[in-house]
Amino acid sequence: MSTPLPPDPETIVRTDPDRFGSELENLTQFLDYHRATFEQKCAGLDADQLKRRALPPSTLSLLGLARHLSEVERHWFAATVDGQDVDDVYCTPDNRDGDFDDLDSTSVEDVWRHYRAQVAEARRISATFASADEPTRGGSERRPPSTVRWVLLHLLEEYARHNGHADLLREAIDGRTGE
Repeated sequence: MSTPLPPDPETIVRTDPDRFGSELENLTQFLDYHRATFEQKCAGLDADQLKRRALPPSTLSLLGLARHLSEVERHWFAATVDGQDVDDVYCTPDNRDGDFDDLDSTSVEDVWRHYRAQVAEARRISATFASADEPTRGGSERRPPSTVRWVLLHLLEEYARHNGHADLLREAIDGRTGE
């Protein structure tokens, strides 16, 4: 059975990280926890609600955050950690905020499909490393090489910040608050 798109509250599993795992295991488990938290914040909403910009004049929306986090996952894991040559999906040199903008004709299902594909690819890449101490295989001027630890910590910060945004957006949409 495939997971409904957008997230169905009944299918989201948020698992507490292992208290005795290795550093790499714990960092990736905490990142998965934040990913599930983000999906919970979006679960059960329709396309109009996901596209709603609840705090004008900001272009921030839950669907925009899903697109942004897709780009974040893609660039940090595929490009920086694994050394793949990847392009933006939603942004362009002329529209650096394309992930948050241009939502009117966006398919919610396509956004979630892409987000989940990027998360799956990030998990696959992470599993190829034995230690958080290992250096990344790629990097650029914008995202210089580092250790896997640095990237995972950065992604934890990114998700924590955006989950806070998602919490405020969700509350403005339907009053629901949560963890």
